[in-house]
Amino acid sequence: MTQNNRNKTYDLEDRTFQFAKNVRVFIKTLDKTIANNEDAKQVVRSSGSVGANYIEANESLSKKDFVFRIKISRKEAKESTYWLSLLNETNENIDKQTLSNLIQESIELKKIFSAIIEKSK
Repeated sequence: MTQNNRNKTYDLEDRTFQFAKNVRVFIKTLDKTIANNEDAKQVVRSSGSVGANYIEANESLSKKDFVFRIKISRKEAKESTYWLSLLNETNENIDKQTLSNLIQESIELKKIFSAIIEKSK
């Protein structure tokens, strides 16, 4: 692996970590309702799983395992988009710009993982 690839790996690890962290910071601003609490639990899990599975992919023992883990990261990014969009649609008094940024980041991460899968074929 070249120095450039190592930096890219680290950058995506950092980016997925920041995404999960930013989701958690945003969740703290939501009203405490039953629906928000349940949706928040789901998006906290999925957003954290994006980066956790990416780290696992980087430690994989085979190409097949690598692609499998990247597919899970992509799936979790898609799931994060779903939960964030649901929170967006069911809450009025929230920071819509922050939420929009989180949704956009989850979409971008999904696209990045899709590109990695394509290049790994």
